Amino acid sequence: MRNPRLASRYAKSLLDLSAERNQLEQAFADMQWLKAVCQGNRDFVNVLRSPIIRNDSKKKIIEAVTKGKISELTGSFITLLITKNREASLPEIVGAFIAAYKEHKNIRTVKLTTATPVSDTLKNEIVSEIKKTGGFPNVELEQHVDENIIGGYVLQVGDKLVDASIAYDLKNVARQFENNDFIYKIR
Repeated sequence: MRNPRLASRYAKSLLDLSAERNQLEQAFADMQWLKAVCQGNRDFVNVLRSPIIRNDSKKKIIEAVTKGKISELTGSFITLLITKNREASLPEIVGAFIAAYKEHKNIRTVKLTTATPVSDTLKNEIVSEIKKTGGFPNVELEQHVDENIIGGYVLQVGDKLVDASIAYDLKNVARQFENNDFIYKIR
């Protein structure tokens, strides 16, 4: 069951604790690693969410998976989640921590969708233009390739979206033909 309020509270607690202990960057690296594990291994997430598997078994499984991969602070945090029966929310907590970290560091995530992969020089130009026009000091670019947009690009910064794709233009042209007042409608 998704609970964004719970996830943000636990994420903020870990963020504050790791910042207090000067381990913020290590905790962020741990969370990125855990995100990759959760996205790449559905069985791991199913173990976390299973009501049948006992907490001590879950703890042993998680320790086996994370041994030597995460810091002691993050390991203790996961143990706390298991103790409080909140381990099923770990993927959501990881996502909330990464979002809180980026907000704490004032990092803006920009999503660029193109029909073909973009060169590094063009990526750098896009990032510098966004920094200049948006006034964002730190920009992180996520690139996605979607052949369905045919050409052009779709750029998303927060809740703002710029759709300069060929597919969007073709849909607009199709709408104009549907509403053509010059063609007599026989019906």
